[in-house]
Amino acid sequence: MPTERKIKQVAELKDSLDRCSIVIATDPSGVNVNIMNDLRRMLRERDIEYRVVKNNLAYIAAGESKLAELKDVVQGPTGLAFGYADPIEVARALQEFIRTSRSPLNIRGGLLGNRVLETQEVATLATLPPKEELLAQLLGQVQAPIARFVGQLQAPVVRLVTVLEGPVASLNIVLQQRVAQLEQSNQDSL
Repeated sequence: MPTERKIKQVAELKDSLDRCSIVIATDPSGVNVNIMNDLRRMLRERDIEYRVVKNNLAYIAAGESKLAELKDVVQGPTGLAFGYADPIEVARALQEFIRTSRSPLNIRGGLLGNRVLETQEVATLATLPPKEELLAQLLGQVQAPIARFVGQLQAPVVRLVTVLEGPVASLNIVLQQRVAQLEQSNQDSL
């Protein structure tokens, strides 16, 4: 018979799974309390939720939230990091914490949407640039052909202006000389 506490935990897990953009499973075995508190504090500052879960409760919550794939990464002692914004930030934060604190925390895998991520894929995700930078790169690549096309359209006009500049400059010189002649003839007649 499930207790009220377990029912509440499953509901909270289901809510987190429904709202998250990514969930990364870790193995907190061997991590002392001080390191775990530092991890939670650092993740909280980045709007990432971290909780150690019981596997059975995680399986129930995953089934209720239509994320049954979570069962593939929840095995043994498990801590789940829920990211609600940029998925890259969660992977980067965990990798950074493990590297800087030399923590025995291990990343088991993750779930991005309905796609299961292996440990190496999470590590690769952590090395990607931030979402804004990726969008800027994409925009630059989309704009490059358009800019070249506009340049090609402008080239004939630029060449025409260059070709016409010579005769126009010559005409200007001729007109200036004629004005000088007329002014000279006006001064001679006075």
